Amino acid sequence: MKKKYNWSVILGAAFLMASSAIGPGFLTQTAVFTEQLGASFAFVILLSIVLDAIAQLNVWRIIAVADKPAQDIANTVFPGLGYFISFLVFLGGLAFNIGNIAGAGLGLNVLFGITVQQGAMISAVLAIGIFIYKEAGKAMDVFAKTMGLLKIGLALFIAYISNPPLAEAAIRSVNPTQFSFTAVLTIVGGTVGGYITFSGAHRLLDARQTGIENLSAVNKGALSAIGLASIMRLLLFIAALGVISTGAKLDPSNPAASVFQLASGQFGYKIFGLVIWAAGISSVVGSAYTSISFIKSFHPLILKYHKHIIIVFILVSCFIFILIGKPIKILLAVGALNGLILPIALGIMLVAAYRTKIISNYKQPLWLTITGVAVVITMIWMGYGTIIQMFGPQ
Repeated sequence: MKKKYNWSVILGAAFLMASSAIGPGFLTQTAVFTEQLGASFAFVILLSIVLDAIAQLNVWRIIAVADKPAQDIANTVFPGLGYFISFLVFLGGLAFNIGNIAGAGLGLNVLFGITVQQGAMISAVLAIGIFIYKEAGKAMDVFAKTMGLLKIGLALFIAYISNPPLAEAAIRSVNPTQFSFTAVLTIVGGTVGGYITFSGAHRLLDARQTGIENLSAVNKGALSAIGLASIMRLLLFIAALGVISTGAKLDPSNPAASVFQLASGQFGYKIFGLVIWAAGISSVVGSAYTSISFIKSFHPLILKYHKHIIIVFILVSCFIFILIGKPIKILLAVGALNGLILPIALGIMLVAAYRTKIISNYKQPLWLTITGVAVVITMIWMGYGTIIQMFGPQ
């Protein structure tokens, strides 16, 4: 019997994944690589969208059909593998969350002049409030949609004002003059790497929007999530390109803020504050929710108290940030780290797609398997290229 889709939940899952991706690191990465590669960054974005969509479709479909979280699927593929993946994702999620808290704090600092640390504490309290609320799932869906639309609307405004060379960007999207392994690895890692691709899929699990009969809705949710994140990436790219094409230099201490400020002066700087706050706090919610979803099936007590553990996770992230300060470089590094986690996680999902005890009588489309394997190989190759670029002879 066909299930009735809950489109509010499907869209909420899409926005949760997109909001998890569009964090402070996302803004920083886009500005940095646009300055490095210029219009040729359009090719990197186009390539990353294709890789993102293939990875996301594979992961969401297999989790929906198996009706289990990723860590339980991994443990069924090979005993202990789920614990290893959970450790990587949890660690990556915590590192990202420190950056997310920092970004939210910086946003309130720009908007209201309070210290970044004070802004971080206020943002942490607001994020915790979502999980304290009795209908936390619904609150999270509404919050993710609102913050996602706000970020896209403000980025569209700045992209319009910056007057970018769209024709050159269109040409370079298929005929680049520059290329960077690190850029592709970091951008893909920052969009679907680590915990991010699992955030929406695990939300669908919690809302019981699973099973073979729901796959068309799962597909729409997965592609909508990639579409939302990609629209934001493209808007930030063309905004940054418009600024850079005038010969302006971005401030290395805060490249994303420079884009908004150079495009629209002090008003643009205030818009940046609102965008990075929305990006930071929505990513705090997505990162905390998904990181804990990777451990809550391991013990009944974790499942029972998972909301309390999410709150502790947010508080610990905030405390670490207050101790160590704003980690701009960590935001770039963790994006690359998440890109290295992706081929492991996706590889496990592809193996699971052919284990009947996991997926029963479901048949994974051959084109998805082939393209999924291609993404795994590509990401391993890109990861090797990045390591060589970073540590090889200069």
